[in-house]
Amino acid sequence: MSEQDRKRTETERDVAIDKRTTGEELIAACQQGDREAFRCLFEAHKDRVYSMAIYTLGGDRAAAEDVTQEVFLRVFTRIGQFRGEAEFATWLYRLVANACVDEQRRQKRYVSLDTLPEQASVRREEECETRETVRTALAELSPELRSAVLLKYFEDLSYDEMAQVLDCPKGTVASRLHRGLKLLARKLAPSQEKPFPGESS
Repeated sequence: MSEQDRKRTETERDVAIDKRTTGEELIAACQQGDREAFRCLFEAHKDRVYSMAIYTLGGDRAAAEDVTQEVFLRVFTRIGQFRGEAEFATWLYRLVANACVDEQRRQKRYVSLDTLPEQASVRREEECETRETVRTALAELSPELRSAVLLKYFEDLSYDEMAQVLDCPKGTVASRLHRGLKLLARKLAPSQEKPFPGESS
């Protein structure tokens, strides 16, 4: 096989795997030890895992990077335990939530606002300023309230999925979400005219 043919074959394989990045075939390939499948799984989910971690950890980028690495290490070693009883994303978010809890325990304190990135300067675009404002407000919530808000409005999980990720009843999920939204609405009130989703005006 020529070098050109070999590269074409590898490209076709990458495309085939990319098309099933969240499907049963990719998960099965990972469970069989397919390193290329693991690479595709990592590429498909790394950004969302990092985003969830950085918001959950109050903007601590170094900690979020450590958590992201830890999560995919756990995926690599525990993928055989995934039975398909829930969506893969739900199983993955559970790993992220647990890794974030472990990180917070290591820190032995709630993340201080002092660890957040500096506020956007006046020259930055309005979108950047809004993201920083939301991130700051989220960082001020307790971890359990913050996780509920992130899973619902950033990851778009259902209440059933959230209950599985957070390992608590749906009623508890609803209560945490309600309290989290109420606190966020108060914190964000000066910076936005419309109420936060879920909050009445």
